[in-house]
Amino acid sequence: MPKVNVYLPDELADAVKAAALPVSAICQRALEQSVRRVTAIRAMTLTDLDHSQLSQFTERTRTVIRLAVERAAGAPSVDTEHLLAGILTEGTNLALHVLRAMEIDPAVVQNAVAARIPPADGDPPTRFSNFASNALELTVTEALSLGHNYVGCEHLLLGLLSEPGGVAGDLLRELGVDLRTTRRTVVAALTGYQHLRAQPGNDPVLAAVRAELKPIVERIERLEQQASSK
Repeated sequence: MPKVNVYLPDELADAVKAAALPVSAICQRALEQSVRRVTAIRAMTLTDLDHSQLSQFTERTRTVIRLAVERAAGAPSVDTEHLLAGILTEGTNLALHVLRAMEIDPAVVQNAVAARIPPADGDPPTRFSNFASNALELTVTEALSLGHNYVGCEHLLLGLLSEPGGVAGDLLRELGVDLRTTRRTVVAALTGYQHLRAQPGNDPVLAAVRAELKPIVERIERLEQQASSK
């Protein structure tokens, strides 16, 4: 059987040893899941968006992909810029809150994307471009690397940034969005929402923040409930 080396940070390696975890079995299981997801993405067409192999994609992420397909009407394939347009058009996803947290105005991104994409005209494509397929594969990789058992729009944003050759990644980087900062912002946002949800108190400022974050907190709770029921 071929051997694949896995390198861990010292602190994590020590914790794994102390817990006596079966590293080989855990890694094999994780890799099997990753291969299945990536294989499904590579073969994905418009008709596959509700396929059971893509069940880890949230409904909002699937909506973004559908919007991307619609925006790509007349183009030979759905490309990364169409996926980014889908994120922006959907309008309520966590990726947009992440951009705002980094002081990137989604409206500015929207205008930049619109300048790169011809108006939709014609039949929608049924396939993703190589760049878009790569970005979707990287999206799944980002979700797995963060320890998440779902694939959300925040992961799609990271996937677009991770893809080095696509228009979306180039455009985002031109606007000052970098992968490392975005990844840290995603982690901080999710952690912050969970912490905020647990905090008591009647402070008016905190109450205002809670009201602003309520839709996102509710979304995270739904995802947690879905994950626990599987």
